[in-house]
Amino acid sequence: MRVELRGITKRFPGVVANADVDLEVDGGQVLALLGENGAGKSTLMNVLFGLYEPDGGEILLDGSPVRFASPAASIAAGIGMVHQHFMLVPVFSVLENVMLGVETTTRLGGLDRRAARARLVELSAAYNLQVDPDADVEDLSVGAQQRVEILKALYRQADCLILDEPTAVLTPPEIDDLFRIITTLTESGRSVIFISHKLGEVRRIADRITVLRRGEVVGTTTPAESSEADLAALMVGREVQLVVDKSPARPGQPVLRVEGLRVLDERGVAVVDGVSFEVAAGEIVAVAGVQGNGQTELVEALAGLRAVDAGTVHLDGEDVTGLQPRRLLERGMAHVPEDRQRDGVVGAFPVRDNLVLNTFRRRPFARGLRIDRRAIRDNASRLMADFDIRAASPEVAAATLSGGNQQKVIVAREFGHADRLLIAAQPTRGLDVGSIQYIHRRIVDKRDEGAAVLLVSTELDEVLALADRVIVVFRGHIVGTVPRADATRDHLGLLMAGATA
Repeated sequence: MRVELRGITKRFPGVVANADVDLEVDGGQVLALLGENGAGKSTLMNVLFGLYEPDGGEILLDGSPVRFASPAASIAAGIGMVHQHFMLVPVFSVLENVMLGVETTTRLGGLDRRAARARLVELSAAYNLQVDPDADVEDLSVGAQQRVEILKALYRQADCLILDEPTAVLTPPEIDDLFRIITTLTESGRSVIFISHKLGEVRRIADRITVLRRGEVVGTTTPAESSEADLAALMVGREVQLVVDKSPARPGQPVLRVEGLRVLDERGVAVVDGVSFEVAAGEIVAVAGVQGNGQTELVEALAGLRAVDAGTVHLDGEDVTGLQPRRLLERGMAHVPEDRQRDGVVGAFPVRDNLVLNTFRRRPFARGLRIDRRAIRDNASRLMADFDIRAASPEVAAATLSGGNQQKVIVAREFGHADRLLIAAQPTRGLDVGSIQYIHRRIVDKRDEGAAVLLVSTELDEVLALADRVIVVFRGHIVGTVPRADATRDHLGLLMAGATA
């Protein structure tokens, strides 16, 4: 199916999200839609999917104009979309999620699970989307949940599949699996629109690349005709340095000391078991590992968000094991959480308030019991400019921002009080290349100012770019500590897979 967008314009109060955008993709093709956070990528695809009605322009399928008043109309026309944050019911099985809303019934009016299962199994086999139909979605890995979302779209006979930031939360092996699936889809004649900000992945999977900047198309090219540097410059409108420029670390005294730490998950299973390490002032220690090997629970325990079962945590020589987050903040710790929507922002609150969520009791934002609204607004204006947070004003709700801009709000807030220790979990997840460059620079600056930095990342490129030392975790244990000079992708990859020799 050939999909064309002609002159699409979409406005929101105070913002033109898309301005006269043209875009086209043929069957059997992968079109990558590339752009900064807030460039209008997701808005444009939400127009195509029927979530938004355009203020101008038209949509054509195989040359015929169409109008989608709802996602149901778009789905009926053969458009499928896998959103960045999955739209699955966690307590339902895979089969129940896939057939939800398009249930097959028997002659007697009951659910025909047998027919639905047969079709699901057939689709799984045809597109190499292995998943257990009876498994509960909440028990699946992120990669498996994404396969369920793709199966949902195929079950509804999608000919054009929109993938919105599909690799944002996937491990390297899961990304390889996804790309094999995309190749299978295009070989069957389907078209894929791949929304991303990751330059290497775009050049690897796309047939054509369209770049948006501030809601407008600024270029269309192919991977053969453009380098990563070319694409980065198109995205941000200036030359971007893709390598982190940093001097050798000068570690001082230990700031964070973790000894024999044991942390349990919700089932009472030890997911961090006997972990010990130190982070000194003036160094960046990166924790590398495949998602789900205890990094989340480790960070939550260090940040006072999860109980410690055994072991101790010392900050500047003081035992802070089990201390509340507020008390840790008072001692100079800052925490960038990995789940921005659950732990990072309050979506209903305006941007200005999200930028002082954990410091509103302090001067200059409070004087005694009185909140200084002007100081909060001034702080928001300054941080929005410094961190390039794209929002109509500091008054808009954080939930209305793109995922990348929500991440910038969190980073801007936390970096402001990371005096002794910065714990950054996936700090650049969902950010574009220009923003990643800026955050990496700020992390290095924090190190050079004398703070200790604990970076937790599943992105090996990020680990190799920033770390002075690398700790590799596997199934809750540290399986290797590697100086940066000895760290290579292959070596770290083997350790992440559990190899200890």
